[in-house]
Order: sequence, then structure tokens, then C-alpha cells
Amino acid sequence: MTQTSRSRPRATPEGVTRPASGGTADSRFDTAAYAAALEGRLRLARISMGRAIRAESSSFYLLLGTTLFLVVFGLIMVLSSSSVKSFTGDQNFFGVFWRQGTFALIGVPLMLVISRLPVRIWRRWAWLPLVLGMILQIVVLTTPLGIAVGGNKNWIGIGSFNAQPSELIKVGLVAWLALILARREPYLHSWKGALLPALPVAAAGVGLVIAGGDLGTSMIIVSLILAALYFAGIRLKMLGSLVLVGAIFAAMMAVASSSRITRLLQYTGSGSTDLHGTAWQSTQGQWALAAGGIFGVGLGNSTAKWSWLPAADNDFIFAIIGEELGLIGAILVLGLFVVLAIAFLRILRRSNDLFSRVVTGSVMVWIVGQAFVNIAVVLGLLPVLGVPLPLISSGGSALITTLIGIGLVLSIARDESHPDEASSYTPPRPVRR
Repeated sequence: MTQTSRSRPRATPEGVTRPASGGTADSRFDTAAYAAALEGRLRLARISMGRAIRAESSSFYLLLGTTLFLVVFGLIMVLSSSSVKSFTGDQNFFGVFWRQGTFALIGVPLMLVISRLPVRIWRRWAWLPLVLGMILQIVVLTTPLGIAVGGNKNWIGIGSFNAQPSELIKVGLVAWLALILARREPYLHSWKGALLPALPVAAAGVGLVIAGGDLGTSMIIVSLILAALYFAGIRLKMLGSLVLVGAIFAAMMAVASSSRITRLLQYTGSGSTDLHGTAWQSTQGQWALAAGGIFGVGLGNSTAKWSWLPAADNDFIFAIIGEELGLIGAILVLGLFVVLAIAFLRILRRSNDLFSRVVTGSVMVWIVGQAFVNIAVVLGLLPVLGVPLPLISSGGSALITTLIGIGLVLSIARDESHPDEASSYTPPRPVRR
């Protein structure tokens, strides 16, 4: 007599029991449960794959694409503007270019990695770059490792490696101020709530940079701090008082140095007109711009870089751009920084918390503001301050820290474009009767 056999379930790699064919009603129930569990696992797989290859927002790609274009364009201009300097320095024509390219190969992947990190990582470790930058700046001022460049002692040298700790202070202040102001958001309407402990720590960072004699970098850091307070939403009356105090302090620092007084007198037209004196650099930069005309003399054909224009690959690289690429090339650079500002503003408008707003606004003022200060100096609209053109001028520490700041904004753009839609999803589990 043949006995109807019940199907015995067999284990699957997923850990779900699956009945064999030819079972009873109980087996059919198991089959339905297995199908539901399999569907849940496939849904999770689709979510995980979608999160890995999902398309980012247009603002994310606008900021990323403009940044990468500026980095590549900067490498080309560094090669062109530094070739003579590298050759006369026994580094062959590509010495400065290879060094800048190495820093770009470090900074760009680092920016992409940071853009993939969740913002909560920066909330947790916001203090680290600030503390590290201030410690290194103290080392510059108090030990033989400090190097003076152009009268400013703001470089640290270990063997053949040189770095500028003040650039790391910029990144640290961006993240730390955003964290502190976000934590004290309910109290920002009062002086104590808005300025403590943010202002004393920020003032300490600025003071360390000023102690090294770098007034240009300290002014950029001050503008970054004011931008953080503005985007945090403190009262305009309080912000205006801080701007007034900062302007008075900057004027006092400007007249505290004979070289700065000479630059100011030359800028106002009441100083020396000797082209071989203090007016040499600014005059040569304007001559280079004038020589370029509308279409330029051609890439690599600059004459100012033949030891006529100091800092041709750094602070005055915009003059080489104007000479070799003409008015068209200069307008292109200006337009790229305008596009960069638009990308920051689009991300800023979509920011839904104070930390994200402060970070995005501070980085925007830091990078775009510094770019237009550099261009204004080359055009003769401002006295010589000694700040590089972000993402274009040679300088490894400035390039890497700028890319880190942009990477943080890209991380904010990703978090706000893709909320974690799968965090509350629980796959169905098979239920046995």
C-alpha cells in the first residue's frame, strides 16, 4: 500500500527552507512563505545596488565637475608658468609641475573619499583638524622647523617636505565652527550664546597665523569666520559690530609693518614709482595682462615668466593666464569661479540643518572669496596680499585642504539628495504554522 509521503524541506543557502515538489497543503504554505522571503531579499539587493550606483543631484555634479576642471586647468597653467623657474633651479622643465601633480593625485582621491563619508563623521571629528593645525602652527613659530617665505613665517619644513599649517586651520575652523554653532542654535540670539566658545577659539587660530606675519591668509580666515556666523543666523547688529572690530584690527596690523605700509602707499599712488622697487611685482603683472590682449600670445609663450614676474606660478598665475590665453582665458577663469559659487548656493539652499548651512557657506566664502581677492590683486584693485588662486596656483597644502573642504560640501550634497530610504525596511520572514 502506497503511503502519501510528506515532502521534507531542504535548506537553501539563504537559510530559508524550501519544500520539494509534490507536497501537501502545508508544503504549499511553505512555498508561499519562501517566495515572500525571497522577494524581500531581492528587494534589499536592489536597494543596496541602487545606493551604490544611484545618480547624484545636479548640484553635486556641477560642483564636482567644475572643481576637477579647475584642477586640470591649474596643472596646465602651473606647467606653463613654472617651466623656466624649474629649469633654472636644476629641476628640468617639469620639476614644479610633477610636485603639483603629485599633490593633485593625493587631493582628488581624498576629496572623493570624503564625499562618500556621512556627515556624522565630521560632526564627531570636527575638532581634530583644528587642533592639529594649531599645534603645527605653534611648532612653526617656536622651533627651527619653521620656515620664512617672503617675510612670513608660516611654513613647516621636514626634510624636503614643506607645508602650511594655516591651510589646515581653515578646514578645522569650517567643521568646528559649524559643529559648535549647530549645538548652540537655540542660544544664538544672545552675545554669549553666539560667540562662546566659538569666537575665542577662532581668534586664537587667527592670532597664530598673524604671529607668523601672514596678513593675507589671516584675512581669508576672518572672512570665513564671519561667514560661519552669518549663515548660522546671528543678528546683523552683532555681525556688524564684529566686522567693525575686525576692520580696525586689520588696519592696525597693516600699519604695524614697514613692508605693508610701503605696499599700501604704492597702491594708493603716493609711494615710490620705481619699477625696480616695491612696484615691481604688481607692475609686471599688469604688463603681462596687457600683453595678452583679447586672444593671448599662446599657451607656453609668456615672456613674463622668464624671471620678470615673481611668483608667476603662485600668487600671480592669473597674470600668466591673461598673457597666454588673453581676455578670453581670463573671463573663462572668472566664469568658472562664478559657476562654483552657483553650485555652492544651490547646495546651500537645499541644506536642511544649521551644520550643513554653515559648512557650505563657509567653504564658499573661503574658496570663491579668496579667488576674487587674488584676481583683484593682480588687476591692481587691491594691494598685494600674498594669497594664491584656489585650485590653480601651485602649492600642495593649499590644494589638498581646498579639495578637502569641497569634499565635505559634496558629502553634504549627497546626504541631502539621498535620505536613507531603506533604514526602516524589514524583510518579511517565513512563518510556520
